Amino acid sequence: MSLNPNNALNFSGGPGALPEVVLNQVQQAIINVPEAGLSILGISHRSDWFENVVRETENNIRTLLGLPSDYHILFLQGGATQQFSMVPMTMLRGKKHPAEYFDTGYWSRKVVTEAMREGPVRVIWSGEQHGYRRLPTDEELDFSPDAPYIHYVSNETVEGLQFNRILGRDDVPRVCDMSSDFLSKPCEADKFSLIYAHAQKNIGPAGVTIVLVRDSVVQNAPDNLPSFLDYRRQVESHSNFNTPPVFAIYVVLLVTRWLLNEVGGLENMAQINQQKAKLLYGLIDGSNDFYRPWGEAAFRSDMNVAFNLPTKDLEALFLNEATAAGFSGLGGHRAIGGVRASIYNALTLGAVEKLTGFMEDFRFKHHAKY
Repeated sequence: MSLNPNNALNFSGGPGALPEVVLNQVQQAIINVPEAGLSILGISHRSDWFENVVRETENNIRTLLGLPSDYHILFLQGGATQQFSMVPMTMLRGKKHPAEYFDTGYWSRKVVTEAMREGPVRVIWSGEQHGYRRLPTDEELDFSPDAPYIHYVSNETVEGLQFNRILGRDDVPRVCDMSSDFLSKPCEADKFSLIYAHAQKNIGPAGVTIVLVRDSVVQNAPDNLPSFLDYRRQVESHSNFNTPPVFAIYVVLLVTRWLLNEVGGLENMAQINQQKAKLLYGLIDGSNDFYRPWGEAAFRSDMNVAFNLPTKDLEALFLNEATAAGFSGLGGHRAIGGVRASIYNALTLGAVEKLTGFMEDFRFKHHAKY
C-alpha cells in the first residue's frame, strides 16, 4: 500500500526520498516494533534490542562496502557539519604541515573554513575561477607527501558535480565527505582513512551521521579533545556515548536491509542510478538549449542534476507547474538558484521517466517564450 503518492515524486536535495517499503515499515514501527512490543519512539537506547540494531546496521554497511576489520563504524550526531570540525581537531591540531583541501563547491567551501580554525590548510585546487562548474583533472593536481591528510567532497549537491575517481596519494591519509553519494555505488573504502556521510540523502532521515574511521586515526587522536568530539570515546561506547538518535539509526538499518535484500547490493544500485541520470541528462542535452546544465559534462553528478532555463520567469513557471503536477523539491539551492532534481537511491526510474515527460511537455508549450 502506498502511503502517499507524492512521496514517489520527491526530488528534494535533502532530506531525500526513502524507499516505499521502508516507509511502510517505519509506519508500523512508530506504533509498534514487532520484536520489541513498543513504539520505536519510546524504546530505550540502553536496551538489548537497540544494541542489536546498531550491530546489524554496522554489519550491513561493512558487507555492502567490503569494509576491512580495522575500521570502526560510528553513528554520530551533528550532521556532516560537526565532522567539518571533528576531522581537523583529530588529524590536524598541532601539525606543522598543512592539510590539503579541495574547494569544489558550496559545501567544500564550508569545510575549508572550519579546518582553518584548527591548523594550516592548503587549498590544493579551487573551482571558483570556473564558476564551480567543473572539477579538477589529475594534471591540475600536485599533492604533498607531507600533508597530514587530504580532504574532498565526493559529490557537490548544490552544483551537481561528482568525482568519479579517488584522489590523493596512497601514502597520505584520505578523508572524504560522501554525504550525498554514500552507498549509491561501490566504494573502495579501504583507500580512505575516514569517510563521513550524514543520512538525509541516500540512507535515512536527518539526525544521524555515519563515520567510517580507520583504527589508526582513532588511536592517534589527541588526548585533550572534548569527550563528545573524540572518536576514541565514541568507539568505546559503541555509538552510545550519550542518547543517540534511535529512530534515525533504525531507519538506516531498514535502508541497508533494502539495499542488500531487494536491490541486491551496490553494483545493482549504481546501475539503477546511472540509468536515471542518463535519462535525465539525455533529455536536458537534447532540449536545444532550453534546459541548460550547470556542470560541464565530464563532471556531472549522478545524484543531483542542476540546470537552468532560459529566463528566471520560465524557471519560476516551471517550478509552479511542476508543483501542480505533483513533483516536489525541484527548486535549486539558494546559492545558485535554478532547478535541481536530486535522484538519490530511493527515487525510482519510473519517477524520473515522469519528470522527463513533464519536462518535454513543458518545453513544447513554452519554447517560443525565449
